[in-house]
Amino acid sequence: MKKSIFSIALVLIGWQALAQDSISKYYKIYDTKSRQQITTTRIIDDMNNADVLFFGEEHNDSAGHYLENKIFHELHARYGSKLALSLEMFETDNQQPLNDYLAGFIDEARLAKDARLWSNYKDYRPMVDYARQNKLPVVAANAPRRYVSLVGKKGMTVLDDLDKGAKALLPPLPYDTLTGRYREKFYDIMKGSPGGDNPKVYYSQSLWDAGMSYSIYKYLKKNKGQKVFHCVGKFHVEERLGTAAQLQMRNHKLRILVISMISDDNFNNPDWSMLEKLGEYVILTDPKLKKTF
Repeated sequence: MKKSIFSIALVLIGWQALAQDSISKYYKIYDTKSRQQITTTRIIDDMNNADVLFFGEEHNDSAGHYLENKIFHELHARYGSKLALSLEMFETDNQQPLNDYLAGFIDEARLAKDARLWSNYKDYRPMVDYARQNKLPVVAANAPRRYVSLVGKKGMTVLDDLDKGAKALLPPLPYDTLTGRYREKFYDIMKGSPGGDNPKVYYSQSLWDAGMSYSIYKYLKKNKGQKVFHCVGKFHVEERLGTAAQLQMRNHKLRILVISMISDDNFNNPDWSMLEKLGEYVILTDPKLKKTF
């Protein structure tokens, strides 16, 4: 019997190694300061001296979602109950149904109805379910989309008219809109898009950043000594701008690390003139790998 169990274990270990090998050829992780290729272990080690790790993802990148899950597991193995997961993909008014799901009070079907899950929730399910199994907190970090949309249509001041309950779901008003480099990048990337030069659209983007930063700030203020792993679209954190900058303004003592991920045909030959300022680490992935959507 023991021999049979041991054989099954070897098969499972071998399958897991094969699965990892089949993905690992599609990505490379670099330390931007040394420009050397590293492993996830280096990132986990560096979190010894950090409070928040931002993973700036491309929402449909298979390698990115694989690595998010891998890093989350490794962070938990190292830091145990000191770890919290934070997600752009849940909004602050989703926190209670998310907590109910994590506690086992509701199933995923109920969560999907109550928490307005993203269409590609399957990409984040492994992390959420791992948190559920290991009793780790998950922060629903984003500002409710209805208010982000409202700002995009009517501007920031419309939020002043919300009632107390609605304002409790948002960062303190008025929130910062980050002039300078972040604004320039936003208008540059939106150039040619409908309403791309409308400042209200930028203010709605800033509400995302202010909202996520405030959710993380509040969690860390309430839970001293914890570490937060926040998964978010890369534009929100690359160059330590956006959400990262907003969080640093709320507490300049917080120690922040940023991963920025790019799908690039030249992933075997990094262009450091474009990559060196994106974060402490960059993950280059092969665009030939099938996207998740």
